Amino acid sequence: MNFRHLVSACRRAMLGCAFLCLGLAVHAQNTVVRIQTTQGSMDMTLLDSEAPITVANFLAYLRGGDYVNVMFHRNAWNATTPPTPFVIQSGGFSVSKTTGAFSVVPSRGAIQNEFSATRSNVRGTVAMAKVQHNPPQPDDPNSATSQWFVNMGNNTFLDSQNGGFTVFARLTTPGLAVADRIAALPNVHWNSPFDDLPLQEWIPGQGVYVTNLVLITDTRTLTAQTSADRIFNYLEALYPQYLEPPNGDPGQALGYTFRHYSGGNVYVGIKDDQVWYLVPWIGPNPGSLGSVADWLAKAQAAGY
Repeated sequence: MNFRHLVSACRRAMLGCAFLCLGLAVHAQNTVVRIQTTQGSMDMTLLDSEAPITVANFLAYLRGGDYVNVMFHRNAWNATTPPTPFVIQSGGFSVSKTTGAFSVVPSRGAIQNEFSATRSNVRGTVAMAKVQHNPPQPDDPNSATSQWFVNMGNNTFLDSQNGGFTVFARLTTPGLAVADRIAALPNVHWNSPFDDLPLQEWIPGQGVYVTNLVLITDTRTLTAQTSADRIFNYLEALYPQYLEPPNGDPGQALGYTFRHYSGGNVYVGIKDDQVWYLVPWIGPNPGSLGSVADWLAKAQAAGY
């Protein structure tokens, strides 16, 4: 059953009022972070052991709050026929929601390049941006600071430029759908360095306002230690229209482990190897979404 069918089924059968920890298996896995944007949640799995310096650098900015109110300032397309998406880029510029003033994200220092041919710049990967100079001034492979980009196509030519661009993360399947949404937005050639600025709810010919910018509104490391965490994280990204805010409050009761989403007063819980849902204002009875095994397989396949 998908979640849209779930909601209609809620009118007939809903999950009982509360949920308890089942001691679900703990899985060793890479760090998963959620970049909440004005276009949706962009979740990514970090490659902790493969690019440790780069991941530590990215997490320092993320956990330090440096990426909140930062814009996606670049939506570049390849000059092919027809044009194809190249990258969307962020991490460089914050904006004040009150004054509209731009600021450069303060650098925490340049880091060592960790490019590896085993982590190619293919679609859905996330890599660090670097300083590139015009000849004869040489490029600097070890110049990445705060800026990062999502490869929207198979950009393997980046593997041989400037020492190779370090891939340090991969988007989950729902996260890539959000990236595609950003890449599909209209671009404006604005003041430098905003030559390929993606804009939302913008009418050609009008001014550019803060509400037109694609902003990062929140960042966090996702709890992903148990099977339940991985399933809930996946469901949150898959069905944001129902599970708001996109980081539910956890709870335990009556043999269930659950998360509660206050926006629609929705619960999603796990008990007896089943995934359940509840919308109390519709009804008091439980409804099943399916087995834990099936949902965990889907979550893992999506990158959770």
